[in-house]
Amino acid sequence: MLFMAAPASFADTGDAETDTTTTSSDDSGGDEQEVTDFFFAGVIKYDADPLPGVAVSIKGNGFEAETETDDTGRWTLYVPEKGEYELTVDESTLPDGVIVEGESASQDVEFGLGNRVIVNLFLGEGVRETTSFIDQFVERIINGLNFGLLLALAAIGVSLIFGTMNLTNFAHAEMVTFGAVMAVVFGVTLALPMWLTIPLVVICGGIFGYLMDVGLWKPLRKRGMGIIPLMIVSIGFSFALRYVFLFFFGGGTVQLPNAGAPKIEIWGPIKLSVIDMMSMGLSIVVLVAVAFWLLRTRTGKATRAISDNPSLAAASGINVDRVIRIVWILASALAALGGILWAYFRPGVRWDMGVHILLLIFAAVCLGGLGTAFGALIGSIIVGLLVEVSTLWLPSDLKYVGALAILILVLLFRPQGILGRRERIG
Repeated sequence: MLFMAAPASFADTGDAETDTTTTSSDDSGGDEQEVTDFFFAGVIKYDADPLPGVAVSIKGNGFEAETETDDTGRWTLYVPEKGEYELTVDESTLPDGVIVEGESASQDVEFGLGNRVIVNLFLGEGVRETTSFIDQFVERIINGLNFGLLLALAAIGVSLIFGTMNLTNFAHAEMVTFGAVMAVVFGVTLALPMWLTIPLVVICGGIFGYLMDVGLWKPLRKRGMGIIPLMIVSIGFSFALRYVFLFFFGGGTVQLPNAGAPKIEIWGPIKLSVIDMMSMGLSIVVLVAVAFWLLRTRTGKATRAISDNPSLAAASGINVDRVIRIVWILASALAALGGILWAYFRPGVRWDMGVHILLLIFAAVCLGGLGTAFGALIGSIIVGLLVEVSTLWLPSDLKYVGALAILILVLLFRPQGILGRRERIG
């Protein structure tokens, strides 16, 4: 439980603790929250007077929540599990001339043996440090590029599978989750260094894709199953994999090593952690390698030929089944790598983490053009930028809405996407 007051009100700490033990979600600024056994609560006062409408947020372990104090200054924030979180008071909602004393308005809080935490923060007079709109915009641009690059790793796989099989693979989200779960197995359970964990996860992802094609998709192709039945199978397969992860992995959130590393000031408003820089660098290297494979290698050219015209490619002597199997291996390996980077970006690994970005993956593929790998890359960058930049105007809970709205507008005026080709219907 948390109590916030000015130094003059510090003597009220005991009263605040007593009062907030009965605080419910309905008493916390009217927010609708999922009530759990673990919560932070408190009373925000200044000079013994309660401050209503002060925004308080919590973030950590892949979870975010925000609330406001009510007329008595009370607030409650529920979290799904014990762990370390970052608590932030939005100083712009405090009265003029009042700030949270200390280095910043945020601090790390962690549960002990109980299900609540008591932390004393003090309010006092001071000059509020604000970040200019330009600095915030630049910061969101960098975060958007980071997010867009990791999104592209998964989106390219979806695009290649669609191009070679005409399959909208809903199970691709679980291929992303598989990579993150395997990173926990190697990097946390076995405590291997991440420089060894990442290639092992990518290899496991490729094997996973090979087994999926051999055991499921090739037999269905041989039976001549249509596009709609294949899509329904992928939906069912997605649910099956998701609950397999839940059964073996559990419903909690696990952090990868060095997740939440501090950010370093690179230049001006640009601040990146070592993990962010490595994530962006690795994504760029892998995406360049995939582009080289598609444009310069024999198998890559065969993949593009099958995407353009499968019948003509087969008639010209291309082994379509072999190429499709290679595509499944590559797509699954890329998704596994994207899963690791997504686990660091969120941060945290959960059994259902892949499905949280599935619609964004589809949005990127459709925006760039169905079946085109380079279109998926461009679409991913655009979606990543829109998602992050939109938080300048929209609440974080609604940041995916802008990207999906742009997708709808693009498909209304250019259904084939940015790099897609207009096809004749009928």
